[in-house]
Formats: sequence, structure tokens, C-alpha cells
Amino acid sequence: MAASELFTKFARVWIPDAEDVWKSAELLKDYKPGDTVLHLKLEDEKETQYKIDPQTKELPPLRNPDILVGENDLTALSYLHEPAVLHNLKVRFMDSKLIYTYCGIVLVAINPYEQLPIYGEDIINAYSGQNMGDMDPHIFAVAEEAYKQMARDERNQSIIVSGESGAGKTVSAKYAMRYFATVSGSASEANVEEKVLASNPIMESIGNAKTTRNDNSSRFGKYIEIGFDKRYRIIGANMRTYLLEKSRVVFQAEDERNYHILYQLCASKHLPEFKALRLTHAQNFHYTNLGGSPVIEGIDDAKEMMNTRQACTLLGINDSYQMGIFHILAAILHLGNVTIKSNERDADNCFIPPNTEHLIIFCELLGVDYEQMAHWLCHRKIVTGSETYIKPMPKFQAINARDALAKHIYASLFNWIVHHVNQALHASVKQHSFIGVLDIYGFETFEINSFEQFCINYANEKLQQQFNMHVFKLEQEEYMKEQIPWTLIDFYDNQPCINLIEAKLGILDLLDEECKMPRGSDDTWAQKLYNTHLNKTTLFLKPRLSNKAFIIQHFADKVEYQCEGFLEKNKDTVYEEQITVLKASKLNLLVELFRDEKPATSPTEGRPPVARATVKSAKPRALQPSKEHKKSVGHQFRNSLHLLMETLNATTPHYVRCIKPNDDKYAFTFDPKRAVQQLRACGVLETIRISAAGFPSRWTYQEFFNRYRVLMKQKDVLSDKKLTCRNVLEKLIKDKDKYQFGKTKIFFRAGQVAYLEKLRADKLRAACIRIQKTIRSWLQRKKYLRVRKAAITIQRYVRGYQARCYAQFLRMTRAAILIQKYQRMYAARQKFLRIRSATIVIQSFVRGFRGRRQYKAVLREQKAIILQKHMRGWMAKRRYQRTHHAIIYLQCCYRRMMAKRELKKLKIEARSVEHYKTLNIGMENKIVQLQCKVNDQTKEMKSLLEKLGNLETTYTNETEKLRSEVDRLRLNEESAKVSSNKITSLLEEIAILRKELKETQAQKKRLEEGADKYKAETDLMVSQLNEQNALLKNEKEELNRRIQEQAKEITESMEKRMEEETKQLEIDLNDERSRYQSLLNEFCRLEERYDNLKEEISLVSVSKPGHRRTDSTHSSNESEYTYNSLLSSEPGESEDGTRKMEEFPDQKGTLDMSLFLKLQKRVTELEQEKQALQEELDRKEEQVLRSKAKEAEEQQVKARGAELEYESLKRQELESENKKLKNELNELHKALSEKASPEVIAPGSPTYKVLLEQLTASTEELEVRKEEVLILRSQLVSQKEAMAHKETMTEPMVFLEDIRKMKDQGEITQAYMGLKEANRPSQDCHLLNEDGELWMAYQGLKQTNRLLESQLQGQKKNYENELEILRGEVQNLKEEINRQQQLLAQNLQLPPEARIEASLQHEITRLTNENLDLMEQLEKQDKTVRKLKKQLKVFAKKIGELEVGQTENVSPAQLADEPIRPVNIPRKEKDFQGMLEYKKDDELKLIKNLILELKPRGVAVNLIPGLPAYILFMCVRHADYINDDQRVRSLLTSTINGIKKILKKRSDDFEIVSFWLSNTCRFLHCLKQYSGEEAFMKHNTPRQNDHCLRNFDLAEYRQVISDLAIQIYQQLTKVMENVLQPMIVSGMLEHETIQGVSGLKPTGLRKRTSSVADEGTYTLDSIVRQLNNFHSTMCQHGMDPELIKQIVKQMFYIIGSVTLNNLLLRKDMCSWSKGMQIRYNVSQLEEWLRDKNLQTSGAKETLEPLIQAAQLLQVKKKTDEDAEAICSMCNALTTAQIVKVLNLYTPVNEFEERVTASFIRTIQVRLQNRKDSPQLLMDAKHIFPVTFPFNPSSLALESIQIPSSMNLGFLLRV
Repeated sequence: MAASELFTKFARVWIPDAEDVWKSAELLKDYKPGDTVLHLKLEDEKETQYKIDPQTKELPPLRNPDILVGENDLTALSYLHEPAVLHNLKVRFMDSKLIYTYCGIVLVAINPYEQLPIYGEDIINAYSGQNMGDMDPHIFAVAEEAYKQMARDERNQSIIVSGESGAGKTVSAKYAMRYFATVSGSASEANVEEKVLASNPIMESIGNAKTTRNDNSSRFGKYIEIGFDKRYRIIGANMRTYLLEKSRVVFQAEDERNYHILYQLCASKHLPEFKALRLTHAQNFHYTNLGGSPVIEGIDDAKEMMNTRQACTLLGINDSYQMGIFHILAAILHLGNVTIKSNERDADNCFIPPNTEHLIIFCELLGVDYEQMAHWLCHRKIVTGSETYIKPMPKFQAINARDALAKHIYASLFNWIVHHVNQALHASVKQHSFIGVLDIYGFETFEINSFEQFCINYANEKLQQQFNMHVFKLEQEEYMKEQIPWTLIDFYDNQPCINLIEAKLGILDLLDEECKMPRGSDDTWAQKLYNTHLNKTTLFLKPRLSNKAFIIQHFADKVEYQCEGFLEKNKDTVYEEQITVLKASKLNLLVELFRDEKPATSPTEGRPPVARATVKSAKPRALQPSKEHKKSVGHQFRNSLHLLMETLNATTPHYVRCIKPNDDKYAFTFDPKRAVQQLRACGVLETIRISAAGFPSRWTYQEFFNRYRVLMKQKDVLSDKKLTCRNVLEKLIKDKDKYQFGKTKIFFRAGQVAYLEKLRADKLRAACIRIQKTIRSWLQRKKYLRVRKAAITIQRYVRGYQARCYAQFLRMTRAAILIQKYQRMYAARQKFLRIRSATIVIQSFVRGFRGRRQYKAVLREQKAIILQKHMRGWMAKRRYQRTHHAIIYLQCCYRRMMAKRELKKLKIEARSVEHYKTLNIGMENKIVQLQCKVNDQTKEMKSLLEKLGNLETTYTNETEKLRSEVDRLRLNEESAKVSSNKITSLLEEIAILRKELKETQAQKKRLEEGADKYKAETDLMVSQLNEQNALLKNEKEELNRRIQEQAKEITESMEKRMEEETKQLEIDLNDERSRYQSLLNEFCRLEERYDNLKEEISLVSVSKPGHRRTDSTHSSNESEYTYNSLLSSEPGESEDGTRKMEEFPDQKGTLDMSLFLKLQKRVTELEQEKQALQEELDRKEEQVLRSKAKEAEEQQVKARGAELEYESLKRQELESENKKLKNELNELHKALSEKASPEVIAPGSPTYKVLLEQLTASTEELEVRKEEVLILRSQLVSQKEAMAHKETMTEPMVFLEDIRKMKDQGEITQAYMGLKEANRPSQDCHLLNEDGELWMAYQGLKQTNRLLESQLQGQKKNYENELEILRGEVQNLKEEINRQQQLLAQNLQLPPEARIEASLQHEITRLTNENLDLMEQLEKQDKTVRKLKKQLKVFAKKIGELEVGQTENVSPAQLADEPIRPVNIPRKEKDFQGMLEYKKDDELKLIKNLILELKPRGVAVNLIPGLPAYILFMCVRHADYINDDQRVRSLLTSTINGIKKILKKRSDDFEIVSFWLSNTCRFLHCLKQYSGEEAFMKHNTPRQNDHCLRNFDLAEYRQVISDLAIQIYQQLTKVMENVLQPMIVSGMLEHETIQGVSGLKPTGLRKRTSSVADEGTYTLDSIVRQLNNFHSTMCQHGMDPELIKQIVKQMFYIIGSVTLNNLLLRKDMCSWSKGMQIRYNVSQLEEWLRDKNLQTSGAKETLEPLIQAAQLLQVKKKTDEDAEAICSMCNALTTAQIVKVLNLYTPVNEFEERVTASFIRTIQVRLQNRKDSPQLLMDAKHIFPVTFPFNPSSLALESIQIPSSMNLGFLLRV
């Protein structure tokens, strides 16, 4: 594209400027080739000229369109150059307050010098799981990308953070580590992530200091490797440190400080434990007062000291080591104050004054000899070839030696602390992968640059080289992936500069060589550098005015280094005599520091973090010194840097470049000069240059089509988008080198997107003009049409009159024609019908004749075929029979002939055998011998068998002993498990809740006091008015009127206040309910953790296969809250356990029992706290319902009296029924005795058996009736006592307890007489029948009872004997347990390896014994089965014989003549009572079939909703009816545990969770509806009131089930959130519901998720379909409507909060068109609410913040009136959210305008008094408190039918 096309009038360019680096200007006229100057106008309206270089003819860089300014990614800019980058960063930083910006693969972070609310846990959760380009740039996005790539690519990652001092490197690295710690968590309960974060305050205190550029500058580099396991959870960390600035210990520049730890130590001097350090203020120490600025504003050093000590404790540095560290640090401070004076006579001598206080303190703190230290601080040893002598040092040299010793001690201590931090962070399991965070110094250049700056810039050269190669590699991979031609991109290669420093004869080599020279100096080293490198490389220069400096051309800038001090810093000399004195210290930590100088090296593998000093020896040693002593600081640094580069090259790097916006540390102030300097130094501009050299702008075909659709004509649009884009581009851009087509993207050269944007803007501008023209035309036409309409109206009325006349004439003519038409039609139709009828008659006769004739022909043919068939069959059968007979005859003849031949052969063989026997007579002797041998072997075998039997007996005895020992060990193991399950722990939330309760009480007290005070003032006022009334009688009426008005106002105010207090109480109640449910959620989490730990313990100790016992220490009350293994014998659990063992193979041996006990204790305290909160909630609700309770009591008394009358009537009815049964029985016996023959009723006859069965049944029913009468009587007596004492019957009633309550002897006698009357037979039992058979039966029953009593006594004796035996076994087991405990204690004392071996050996032995026992038991059972089978066969034979004999005795005639007529005894049928009976053994089957294996889909579709809940309640009713409290408790506990188990197993299945939430609520409503409480019985029918529970009060279980329902609700919320979460952002924000409204802007390297609905992309319809699915499922399950409303409200809150949070974190979504899309999407959701009739659910209100945010994007944002409107409109948004949206607002088209900074400040001023949360994001995890309003059921229990498909046939209807 020609320059003349771009440099046209009004085009904007950048020109250089001395102050602002670059200035924007606008062309006043078009540029033409050959022009020498450009005529420009600056932004301040000044005109200027820009001269064009005649040689290069280089034009100034063009400015990007305003629509592209402020982009998240710098590579999205069309023109990629330095001014564009600088301007984009400035706009984002200054106007939008955004500190992060992408530049390709680099994250540019600008230090705001202000605390921003963008690092909270809510922000971390928002970025977790998101793609890097989907959200606004952030350090969390880089950390998430590294974490995701580590998990996806199975490759280690690195985050390289670099920048100048004060740019925010340490903070960025800290936030990255915090992100990993929060997102991943730790693999154990050791809180490794807390330890990783705790290492920061320690390293900052000992390695950071205040400089002129930064108050917390890191004076060392560090690389932290955060280790992860296979599940990508943090397991440990490791730290490498580089080049500690040791010189800062003894020297600081002006306005700088020493390391923080020294000032923290001085600030804590008042602490008792620091008295021995004898510290004073930091100003009094030489080493801490050199900079003259010992205090940092806003920093409390004493508080920081506390944080440092806490971090040390967390990382395992105990108090003794901490005090040792503080002793050493204090000694360094005192050492700096030691005064060294020179000798007045000899200047080469110096001395320390005697009894120097600071030196004495130094020696006392370090435990060294004072005389020795004072001597060697002023002297040194000189070693010659033959002798050694001591030489005094001059003063300056002694001071240098003192400072070198202080630096060496501090560096050694620094290394020791780093080593111990690494030990504390060391991973206990194998590391699978890691993410490294490199926090290293950036490029530095000062006025005076020395050895430290040289090493720092050398490290940055290496990092820049690695960065360039990585960027180039990514560009190459992108081009190859898209298969486009690419050429080699020229980029700056700094390998020559690196070779200059580190190659052979490089600067470092020459420095090390000079250090080895005996008289080497900085001057000689400088001369060697000049001789070696000057004029041989352009990168090395010599200053003009100095012979002791050199210049190196680095990648960022030229740096001049002063040679002075290079040799000394490289050697880092410390005298050995001083070190020897320190090694003799009494302080253990100091000795450890200098033990063989090992601690002075790096504690990690990446050697060395800090250069260690070379100790000068006073005497040559025979042994060769270690290589470590030979290494210089430069050599060590080079090695560690090479190791670092190897590590980085083996990982995937991620780059963070920190920029310092100004040197004055002003918040949000941007200095372009400093920014450009850093951008050049950190490689950002190099990245831009590499991108600009290729194809920096990249669009997918779909994005290009959507953006530039306006540039296409209708005929250009094809079905193939790729071909469409290709055709359009060829027309728009003629130069094909300016773009390339890839597989999925279009690549553009720099500036082409700006050209396309210009074309698009021109097209849109032309369209706007056309729209204006059309609208104006429409307005004029509208005016014309009004005039025309008036004229037409007049014409219409005139023509209407004429038309009506003409219409009348036409109607008359039409009527005449119609009459003629219908008359003619009638005549013609009559004629046609006559002809048609005659024709049909003729046709019918003809067709009938033909049909009959055809039928007869067919019939004849069919009969002929049948005759033929039979005849042919007969003939074929005869032919077959003849052939068959002939074949049989032939076979017989042949077989006879063959038999004769065989007989002959046999006779011949017989004669040959006789001959053979004569030949083999000798074989008999051999057979006899063999028989004898066999007999001998048989005897020997018998003897061996006897021995084997003896051995088997011995083995059996030993096996029995081993088995008993195994049983004891097993019991010991079970008891150990039981004892380990005791729960004791603390809960911090109790203190918080109590504090809130106290605050509430205090507030209530204050309100009461205010009310009393107000009342007193009112009374005083009334009294004053009364006095005035007495004095002023004339104004009596007026005063009375005023008093009445005031009283009315007071009443109204009191009513308002009462309403407000009521609302406040409701709010407090909701808050308490929310806290309670959150505590319940926490309890569930801990309970689940407890279950997991319990399963892990059971898995660690390999248990015996089969049924597992439940811990006996768990009470039934505990089982209501804890999940015990109700169905532990199911195979599913063992499979789950095996699976968990496979998932956690590393956790078998590392289980922390102390942590487990703490968790158990925490669970107990949570239960107690939950109970306390529930009681408090009940008290508050009781206050509201107290007035209703009195009325309920009165109604209950009345209902109780009616119930007593009803029960007395029932007793009379039962007695009368008993009499009827007796009479019927007498009549039956009389009839049988009179009519039946003796043979029929003889014993053994069938009739007699039937009669006896009926008699037995009647007797049993009679006994049941008697028991019921007795029970009713005892109930009546106990109820009378209860009425007398006015006590309500709320506790469960047990009949035996009621009888015990009869203390009055008369009452007991009366009950006994009633029982006797009921049991007594009729007066003349012998008159029942003539033979006295009933009396005989009664006597037989008596004998049976006696026999049963004797059997019971025998069983009692047997039981007592067995009890004694069991007691003996228990005693033996106790002894065995003691022995096992001793063995366990011995094992605990063993080392871990031996302990594991011993436990494995023990387990192997135990399992072997168990296997042997099981084999023996199996053999015994096989034998028993065989015996039983044999007995069964014998019994079967006997039964068969008996049946045959009975059949033979009875003649068939007798059976036929005497039919047995069954005798039916009439019995009154009972109605179904709505109860289900089951056996105790069937309880597990009931839970299994009804809960665990029930499929909700079939139940919900085919059966009534809530059927499982009704069935369970009917079973509970039966248990209540039979007064079995154990069964009630067992059934309810099993039900709760079963529901928990199925929900745990299918925790992510919405259908399962919804189904059981519905059934749990229905079960809860049933327990309330049939509880008998008056408040729940209002809507019951009389029949339902009869079904109420009578014996038990299940209020406590109702609370447990309510808590279970809350847990299920919270689980349902999580399931819905997991389903909706991936859909919300895509459907609500990214998808274009209204196509064409929003256009995509250019994106950079970090591509965002496409807003086009590709296949698999979620849309708003996806969300609506999912909502429909949720709603229909809940309705099918019969969920309560109120509960559905609460769930829908929660769903809409999730949608609104997630959408708003993403909107607040995505700049590309904050535009006018996106606001319209959001409002449309919200309207669709509101329409869904209306369709489902859920407007009153409160769901719409939860979307209010999102609605207001969308409105904020669309309203005007210019004037003060707009600001006022925004403040009044956005009442649901916080101030932070409003300001954030305004800062993020981004125009998509050029016609939109940005929000000015002044307008945002106006908004902030207007909202400064608003009290709202400072939190930016909404809490998407918030769950509204749920309530379960009582919803009684109208379904009658007796009408419920159980389908056979539920496999509940064992339940009996009662």
C-alpha cells in the first residue's frame, strides 16, 4: 500500500519529543512522494513541520485509530511501534486504571504504588479455569495458564518476573505463588501452601531493604520451585538464591536502609526475651544509620518482627534457633560499633581500646574469647617459606577486615536460613511436576556501576537471549501451524555480548586470573581488558577520560563500569584467624554456620545462591584445599546462572515484565521517559519488533467476516466463509504481500487492519449519511401525506354516496339472478337423482349374479383338490409300507449271516487260548511274588498313615491355639479402632457467634433503654401539660386537642418502630438461619472428611473380607449425625474402598492420627454448636408463636377429653365384640356336636383338622382382643393421672411403663380384675359341646404353657452358663489386648523402616491364620451339608411311604361319597389403617430396595410423587403402633444414612438429588402432619387425624431430617452450579443473541473465545433449555412449589453473579452493544419466569445488579445530570463496581465516545458517602438460606398402593 494512501489529510502521526518522548500530530494536507516536510498540527492546536530525511525518506509512525487504543494485548494494535505501545500503556494505566497489559506472550505489569482490590480470593476464583485470553490481563491469568499447561502438557513451567528495583517484581511473584496455593491446595493436611507463603516474610526480612527507588527492594535473586503431585496439588517447594548484596550490611547510600531484620530487631528491644541482646534504637548503631533513614513511613518494624517470628515457627525454626539467629544479628550490630584507633607513634599499627563495651557484648553474644577477637581484629599472620610471624594492620585495613567479617557472618546466616526454609518446604512424597517462579533483578545502570551491576546485567543478557529465542520459536510455530510461507525474521542476538563476558579470555576469566596473581590490582586488570578486547569488538569501549573503567554495549543500553573494587568483591576475603575464633564459640548455631564452611555454600542444588568468602590461610597446608575455596564470586555466579538457564530451557516459560512508572512513587503517575527506558531494557519492544517484522495482526475467518461484513456486497457473500474473505481481501488490498491466508486465520502486515478499519469507518459514515437523508425525506413525505390525506377524505365521502346508490342497484340485480339460479339448479338435480338411482339398481343385480356363479366354480374346484390330496396320500403311504417291510427283511437276513461267521471265529479263538495257557505256566509264580510285595507296601502305608494322623492331631492343636490368638488380636485391633474414634477438638466459630450474640443483646438493651427514656420524656411532657391545664382553664380544649394529636403521632411512631423492629428481627432470623446452614454445610464437609479418614484407616489395616462390624462405641444418637456403614456387607463398598486405595497409594503409611483426632473433636464441637444454634433459633421463633401457644393448649385440652371418650367407646366396642366371638364359638361347637358324625370329627380326620385350625385362630384373636382391652384400660388410667396434673402426653408412651406408673393399689386391682374377667372362660365350659373337646383343648394349652416354661428355664440356665464362659473369654481378651498394646508400644519405638516391616510381618501371619481357619470352617460346612442332604433323602423316603399308606387306607368310594366342606368362621373385616408391617430382618432389604436401588425416573413418571416418603412414614406408623421404640429409631437412622449414602454415591446426578430432596421434604411434612400437634392438624381430614402417631414424639428426628434436607438443598445447588457454570459466560455474554449488533474488535496473540455460536458453543437457548430441564424434573418429582421458587432464585443468582463478575473482569465486554445484548438476554430469562409462573420467587431481583450494569453501559456518560442519573439508577451496584464498569467501557465503533476521567471522578465524589461493600466481585458461591414451609398432603394413606416393580412384597398392609 502506497504511503500516499495512508498519509492523507487528517491522518494522525507520532513525532519525537524531548519531554514526552512522542507527541501526537495531525496532517494538514496530503503527503506526496518527493515532499521534504510534513505540515502538522499538534494537539494543542500549534502548527509545526516535520522534516523528512532525504536519504532514508523515513516517514513518522502512524497513530492507531482510537478504537484500537486501550486494547488488552499490544499485538492487537494495527501499527506496532514504540509510540503506539507507550500510548496504549499510558491510556490503560492513567485513564482505565489498568496495570496489566499483554504484549504477546509477555504480561506487562506497571506498579500503581497503591493498594488495589484485585487480588482477593473472589478474583482468584474468577480466573481459575479460564482461558488466558478470555479475561482481562492479570498475574492470575498467567499463573492459571502455567498451572493449566502443567496439567495438560505434562511439562514443567516457569514464570520469569523481571524489572527494575521498585517495579513490583516481588509482589508479582508473591501473588503468583498465592494463586497456586489457593487454587491447587495441598496434598496433605500439613498446609504446605501456607508454608510456601510463610517463606515470603522471612526472606523479605533478611533479604530486602529500603533503597532510593523502593521501600522493599529485594537485594538478591531467587527461584522458587513449587512442587506438585500427580493430582497437581502442592506438596512442597524449593528455593534457590542468587547474589546477595552483602555490601549493604556495612554500607548504605544516603536515604537507604540496611536489611529489614536489623531494624525489626531494634524495634523489638523492649521484649523480655531480647533484654540480653542489649539493643538500643537503630540510630545508635553504625551499620543501621549510614543511610540516615532508619524509619519507613507507614511500616511498624515491631509488628513485622512478630510476623517474621510467626513465619519462622510455622516453618519449623524453633525458639532456640530463633534466639540464636537474633544473637548473631545483634552481635553484627555491636561489631559495627567497635572502635579501632590508630597508634599515634606508628600509623601502620592500630588497636582497640581496652574494655570496649560493644566488643564485650559481641563476644558475650557469640560466646568467643574477648582477647583473641580483639587481637585478631587488629593483626594478621604472614606466612613465608620457612617461618610465620604476626603483623599489625593499619586502621583502614582493620576496619575493612571487621566489615568483611560482618558481611561473612551475615551471608552464612542467610544461607543457613535458606537451607532450613527448604527443609521445611521439602516434599514428603515424590514430586511429579513443578512450577518455578523466578524473581530476579532487572537491567540496572547508575552513575557509578560496580561488580554487582555487572553481574546483574550479565544475568539479564542470558535471560534476554532465552526470551528472544522463545519468542522467535513461537512465531515460527504459529506460521508453520497455519501453513503460510515465512522468511527468517531478523532479531537482536546478544550472544557476542555474552561471549565477551563469559567466554575464554572473557571479562570474568581475566578477573579470576587477576585475583590469582600475588600482586593483582584493579588497574592491572583494566589494562588487561583494554589489551584483550579494545578495538577487537564493537561491544567493548574505553571511556575517554578514564583508565579505570570500561563500557559494555548491552542489549538495552551502554553501561560504564568502574574497575575499582572488582577484585576485592570477586575474592571476598575473610581472614582465617578470625574464623578460627568464631569456630571456638559456645553458641551452637554459630559453630554450625562455620563447620567446615559447608553452611556457607548454597543449600540447594542450584549453587550458589550467595557468593561465599574465601578464607585466607595463615599457613600452607599439606592437603589440597577444596575446589569450593578456589571458586571466586564471579565463577560461582556464572555456574549458578548456567544451571538456572538449563532449568528454564527445560520448562515452558511465562514472562512478566514489571515497569516502574515514575521515580517519585506517586500513585498512577506515568513518566514516559522512564517507561520507554524500561520497555527497551526488558525486551517488550523487541517482542513488538519481532511481531511487526512478520504478520502481527491475525483474525480467524469468522471474526473477519463478522467485523468487515459491511464492506461486502450481497453477491460477495458465499456459503464458504473462507472463500468469501479471500475474495473480499483481494479486492480491498491489492498488494498480496500485505496478508497471508492460513488454515484457520488471516495474517496481516502492520497497518493493514488500520486501513481496513478506515474503510469500514468510511462505509459506516456513508451509511449514516444515507440514514439521515432517508429520515429527512421521510419527515417531508409525512407532512405531504397529511395534506393528501385530508383531500382524499373529502373525495371519499362524495364518492361514497355515489357508490352506495350504485351498490343498491347492483344488489337488486344480484338477488334476481340468484333466485333464477337456485330454481334451475333444483330441477336439474331432481332429474339427475332419478337416473342415478335406476342405474345403481341395475348394476347391483348384474354384479350379484356374476359373483354367485364365480363362487360355485371356485367351490367345486376346491373340493376336487381335497379328494385328490387324500387319494394320493393313501397311495404313497402304501408304497412306503411295502418298501419298509422289504428293507427290514433284508437286514435280518444279512445280520444272521454275519452272526454265524462271528460264532465260528470265537470257537477258533477259544481253542487257541487253551494252547496259550499251556505255554505260560511260569507266569503264576511271578504273580504270587508281586502280590506279596503289594501286601508289604500296604503295611508300610498303614504305618505312615498312623504317623500322618498323629501329625494332623498335633497340627490341629497348634491351629486352635493360633486361632485363639488371632481372635484376640482381632478384638484388640477393633478396640484400638474404637478408642481412636473419640472426637475432641476446638471450633473458632463459637467465639464469633457468641460475640455477635453479645452485640445483638447489647443493641437490644440500648433500644430498650432508648424506649424507656423516650417514654419517661413523654410522661414528663404529659404531666407538664396537665399542670398547664390546671393553671390555664381557658385553653383547656386547645391543649386537649394537642395532647390527642401528640398521642396519635406517638402511637404511629411506635407502630412504625415496632414494624421496623419486626423487620429487623426477621432479618436477624434470616441471618441466623444463614449462619446455621453455613455451619451445617461446614459440618457436612467435616463429616465427609471424617468418613474419608475412617475409610482410609480401614483400608490401611487390611481387614478380613466379609461383614464389617460397626463401632460399638457409637450411640444411636450419634448415628443420626454420622454416616455409619449401614450396608457394609455390600460389594459396592469394597469396590469403592479398593478404588480409593488405588487413588491414594501414597497415603497408606502417612496418616496423621493426631490430625484425625482433632477432626473428630471438631465434629463433636460442631454438633454441640449446631444444637446451641438450633436452641437459640427455637427460642426466637418461640417468642413469635408464644401467643398462639395458649390457644393451642386450650384446644388440646378439649381434644384430649374427646380422645378419652373415644377410647372408652372403643374399649366397650372391643368387649362387645369379644362376647359376640364367644357366642359364635359356642354355636359352632353345638352345631358340630349335633349334626356331624363321630367319624367326621374324630381326631386326625380332615374335618377335625380344619376345625382345630379355626379354633386356634379364634383363640389367638381372642387373646389379642384381651391384650387390647388391657392396654386401653392402662392407658385410661395413666391419662386420668396426666389430666389431673395437667401434663401433656408428648413423650413416647410405653405400655409397661404405664402399668408401672399405677402406684395406687386400687387401680392395679381394678386393671387385674378386668384382665381376669377377659381371660375367664364361660361359667360352664363343659357345656360348650357334649364331649368337652374345648375343655380338653384348654387343658392341653395349659400343659403346653407349662412345657414352655420348663424350656425357658432350661434356656435360662444355658444362657447363664454361656454368660460365664463369655466372661472368661472377655478376661482372656483383655489380657491379650494388654499384650498387643505392649507389642504396639514396642513397634512405635522402632525406626519407621523396621516398624513397617514388623507390621507387614504381623499382617501376613494374621492373614495366613485366618485363611487356615476359613479353610477348616469350609470343610466342616461341606461335611455338614452332606450329612443334611443324606438325612433329607431319608426323610423324603419316609414321607413318601407314609403318604402311600394313608392313601391305601382310605377307599376311593369313601372319598367320593363324603366330600369335605370347609367350615368358615365369620370374622369382622378391618379397614386398612394406612400402615405397613415388616420384619426386623427385612429392614436392610427395605432400605436397599426403596432408597439405594430405586430409579427415580420410573417412580417419578409412573407413580405418585413422594411415594418412597409415604412408604417410609407408613412403616414408621406401624412401629409407633406396636410401641417399638428400637424399631422406630433403627428405621429412621437407616433411612437417613441410606439417603446420605445414595447422595454421596450419585452426588453429581441432578435427578437423584432432586428426587431425594422432594421425598425428604415430603417425609418431613408427613412427620409434622401426623405428629398430633394442633398447629399441623388444621388441614387434616378426620381420617388423617386418626392416623396420627400415638406413642412417640419425633420432634428431634424432624430436626435431623430438616438438617438433612438443608444438606441435600446445598448439594442440589452445587450440582446446578456445576451444570450452569460453563454455559453462563458463553450464553449470557459471548454469544450474539441479536446478530449484527456488536462487532468484534481486533484481538492480539491472546485470542478470546469466539462469540459466534459454533458447534458445541453454549447459547442463551442452552441456558433456557437447561432451566426447563431442571424445572420439569423438580415438578415430576412433586417438589413443593415454594421450594422450587427458592431453587429458581438461587439459580438466577448464580447466573447474575457469574455474568456480572465476568463483565467486571473483561474490558472487551464493556460496550454499548454488549449492554443491549445483556438486557435482551435478561428479558428472555424474565419471560421464562412468567411462563413458569415464578414471578413471586424473587429471582428477578437477583438479576438487578446485572440489569443495572447493562443500563450503565447504555446510558449517556457526559454531563453532571448523567452522573446524577447513574447514581440514582445503580443502587444495586457498589461504588467499586460502578467505577470499574466506567473504567472498562470501550467503544466498539468510532461513533462511540470513551468515558472521561473527570466524569469518573464526579461519580466517585457523588458516591463517596454511600456505605457499601468495598468488594469488587459478587460472591458467586453465596447460598440463600432455605426454609421448608409446611405443606400438608391431602392423599389418604390407606389408598396408597405399592407397585410390584419396587420389589417390596415383604411389606404387609395393616
